[in-house]
Amino acid sequence: MEKSYSHNPVLSSEVIDFLNPAPGQTIVDATIGGAGHSEQILQRIIPGGMLIGIDRDEETLRLASERLRPFEGSFKLINKNFKYLKEILKDLGVNKANGIIFDLGISSIQMEAWQRGFSIKNDGPLDMRMDRSQTLTAKDLINRLRETELSDIIRDFGEERFHRRIAKRIVEERRHKEISTTAELSDVILRSLPYSHNKYKIHPATRTFQAIRIKVNDELGSIQEALNALPETLEKGGRCCIISFHSLEDRIAKNTFKEFKARGLFNILTKKPVAAKEVEVISNPRSRSAKLRAVERM
Repeated sequence: MEKSYSHNPVLSSEVIDFLNPAPGQTIVDATIGGAGHSEQILQRIIPGGMLIGIDRDEETLRLASERLRPFEGSFKLINKNFKYLKEILKDLGVNKANGIIFDLGISSIQMEAWQRGFSIKNDGPLDMRMDRSQTLTAKDLINRLRETELSDIIRDFGEERFHRRIAKRIVEERRHKEISTTAELSDVILRSLPYSHNKYKIHPATRTFQAIRIKVNDELGSIQEALNALPETLEKGGRCCIISFHSLEDRIAKNTFKEFKARGLFNILTKKPVAAKEVEVISNPRSRSAKLRAVERM
């Protein structure tokens, strides 16, 4: 856990450039994770500023609190889903923020904790909950959904071409024995594919794991709901940055921002998504698939 906690945030200099945080401002880090972005933001909004850090993962918030201890009194941490952004600000007595950042997807803290069940490489229970207080787990979906439902999820959220084969094999395997670990699910996926996994650039189970994780946590629905609230949660001149890691997330951001622009609500600051520079990709491979989009409230 400590190793993940010390990781550098993705596209940090670009985020700071677009957000342009200044002393006295209120900035929301809607996915605070290890607090890498928040730490850099706090350095720029004190004195007088306030950072509101949101995360649905209580364990992650504890690590963020440790990292931000030198800024005690200048931040507030909220253990909720960022889809409740509007309600969170209202509860805190904040009318609107000067800036908001979303760093989407799973954090390295969660990925490297085997007991959370997100990782293909580290065997663990088939969990995948970002909020461990919710009851629905990946194990529930894998062992209860009908074959057609599994196939649709793997296709729609994982963009996996072999979704039917994978769903069929999952249903066949669970008739004999419940699938309860990440290693068991990965093995089932590998045995359902027509080619050797050595021919794949990424692990062949990656897209299916992504699909199940997105479904368990209703990630796409949460993103859409949070972005829909931006006109009511950002001050005029306030900016929003969103970092996505796969096409489904980026598509939601792109289409929502285009709609806001057409309605005269926002200016789009990034004509094309901003990617990490080569030097960052070398030092932080996670940044390879990152795309940053930014808008400004009119």
